Amino acid sequence: MRIIMAQQNTLVGDIEGNARIIIKAAEEARRLLGAELVLFPELVLTGYPPEDLLLRPSLNSRVDDALARIGQEISVPVVIGYPAVRNGMRRNSAGVLFPGDTRPRHEYFKQHLPNYRVFDEKRYFQPGDRACVFELNGQRFGLTICEDIWHSGPASQLQDAGVDVVLNLNASPFRAGKVAERLEQVQARCRETGLPVLYCNLVGGQDELVFDGASFACGADGERCVQGASFADALIPVDLNCEAGSCRPRGELLPVPGHEESLYQALVLATRDYVNKNGFKGALLGLSGGIDSALTLAVAVDALGPERVEAVMMPFRYTSAISVEDAEKQARTLRVHYRVLPIESAFNGFMDILAEPFAGLPTDTTEENLQARCRGVLLMALSNKNGSVVLTTGNKSEMAVGYATLYGDMAGGFSVLKDVFKTWVFRLARWRNQQAGAEIIPERVISRPPSAELAPDQVDSDSLPDYDQLDAILERYVEQDMSAEAVIRDGFERDTVYRVVKLTDRNEYKRRQAAVGPRVSRRAFGKDRRYPITNGWRPGD
Repeated sequence: MRIIMAQQNTLVGDIEGNARIIIKAAEEARRLLGAELVLFPELVLTGYPPEDLLLRPSLNSRVDDALARIGQEISVPVVIGYPAVRNGMRRNSAGVLFPGDTRPRHEYFKQHLPNYRVFDEKRYFQPGDRACVFELNGQRFGLTICEDIWHSGPASQLQDAGVDVVLNLNASPFRAGKVAERLEQVQARCRETGLPVLYCNLVGGQDELVFDGASFACGADGERCVQGASFADALIPVDLNCEAGSCRPRGELLPVPGHEESLYQALVLATRDYVNKNGFKGALLGLSGGIDSALTLAVAVDALGPERVEAVMMPFRYTSAISVEDAEKQARTLRVHYRVLPIESAFNGFMDILAEPFAGLPTDTTEENLQARCRGVLLMALSNKNGSVVLTTGNKSEMAVGYATLYGDMAGGFSVLKDVFKTWVFRLARWRNQQAGAEIIPERVISRPPSAELAPDQVDSDSLPDYDQLDAILERYVEQDMSAEAVIRDGFERDTVYRVVKLTDRNEYKRRQAAVGPRVSRRAFGKDRRYPITNGWRPGD
């Protein structure tokens, strides 16, 4: 028997459009690949996460209408995910539709509702408590949804019900190391129950979440027998060889991307989907000659193509000649539209206006921030005029400690590197050059000391610890929730730790006003880490 796992990129809220995607994928799976059953991801009909769209009164009728249309237009049975209101309770559901059905013939309600990190399903759904089993071509299939497979109970129910195969629908967001963790959980359920599991995952970018697909199947012994593509739509064939009361999945085993590749591809997919799904004509960014904007430009070109990307160099009296040279070199190499807009006259104009209130006051970071804000104004003006979204270029290290200017370099619509530490910015830049076999990002940009170039001879290390040390502290404090004292016990200097921790806590107000950006780590700023701006928490705790 042949099952196709259809990992698809749907648009949250576009129920009618998503139904068309499901119908088309099901028909292609049947016609081109000989599917006898097509398995889709969790909540594929609404997209994931639909959040408060679930509270809209018309959503239920739209879902029911779409289910009826799918049943009428398919020629092969499908298993799809959708929200359903049954007996007055909203459920995260999986349903089985056969050709000609106007409503699902079998329904399963998700039992384990995640309510941590980026998930808040208990806000919207009531949990189910029963197994769902259906028969097709002499085989018995059982349904589970995403978080269910991370617990023993639902799979154990299906074992007791005598199923042959577990079908698991997923909307599991990407983060570093997630593929191995998924596999570990599925293997555990296989070994506990003696049942094979087909794991079908969503793909695509949705605001700060990125879904990587990477659907797979494991045999009853836990061995991975099928591995689908990552970061792309795919129809993944799984051939079930069933004999002597057991079924063995067979199929293609594609390689899983390594750490650098998966992180880079996540950024590309997130950027492409944010731009395209929100209807922007393209993207533009300030290209400073530094490594952050250089990597952001490379991601944007890989996501959208050079014809839809614009890079703007905005030099000032402190901008070095090599920054201008390197920015132009990269823009020419990547064949993007490139322009130079000096900000000297804009800065001087503001300083003239502010001459009286600033009279007698020393020069400080105010003047540095004003340079960044001149650039932000220009980029937003270009965005308004040509319909492209501004990509901000700050990284996670800078966002953590507030090394960024509100309404300046933070101005924009999408923050590509928001969850990427500076040390990883360097790693990704070198990886991208290695993949190209050329200097997509000029080597001098990677190798010279980072600088905001807002003051004479300025380098980042004037204001911050070395990035190797800073990122190691931030990884412990932000991603692992270690206290300052626990970080110090790991061998870091006390004054440095407390300085970093205080900067991180003090700059929550900036992060609240930052553009959305893709979550790629274990703990990102945003819905993944929600700290009050006004609070009296002691940093040593």
